[in-house]
Amino acid sequence: MEPDDNHRGWAERSGEFSPAYYAQLGANNVSETLAATCDYYLSEDAAILEIGCSSGRHLTRLRENGFTNLTGIDINDESFAVMADQYPELAATGTFQTGLIEELVPEYPDDAFDLVYSVETLQHIQPQNTWVFEELARITGGLLITAENEGNGPQRGRADATVSYVNDEFPLYFRNWKRIFSDLGCVQLSCEPSERDTIRTFRAL
Repeated sequence: MEPDDNHRGWAERSGEFSPAYYAQLGANNVSETLAATCDYYLSEDAAILEIGCSSGRHLTRLRENGFTNLTGIDINDESFAVMADQYPELAATGTFQTGLIEELVPEYPDDAFDLVYSVETLQHIQPQNTWVFEELARITGGLLITAENEGNGPQRGRADATVSYVNDEFPLYFRNWKRIFSDLGCVQLSCEPSERDTIRTFRAL
């Protein structure tokens, strides 16, 4: 799959894995881990960016914990219409942009955020665009959290595969996030495997 086709598929997605789909699911165990991590490491005025925020279910959980400086980017413009309907307080108080990660992230200055995180989004970045991981390390002056599928789920990562196709539609790349962000100057603070994802917290140096 070419990057443009992959981008288009996510930008126009409806049904399963769409913004409305995730809004209906609501907060989950990853949301709770993110909230607990933020409570431990950050002050309530910390600047937080979610990469691939969709309709905002994780950011809403952070808002409920008192965090107010929230930013999100997503490729699917429907994300923010769904957010306005399902999470109106978040939509009214946060800062949100529609666009490609590869285009929006380089626009942020160094150390722009106290936390940058992604939930099941970086795993879909294709090999041609992995340079954006360095940009994520650049724009955080504090923490970086990855909650990505590393092959620990029963239907993923079989037989040493480095990539699978979800529902035969789009690629999911299994990556060693500890090695990737350690090589970019970050130190891993914690690692918490869950049923589906592995949640890693890094500190940028």
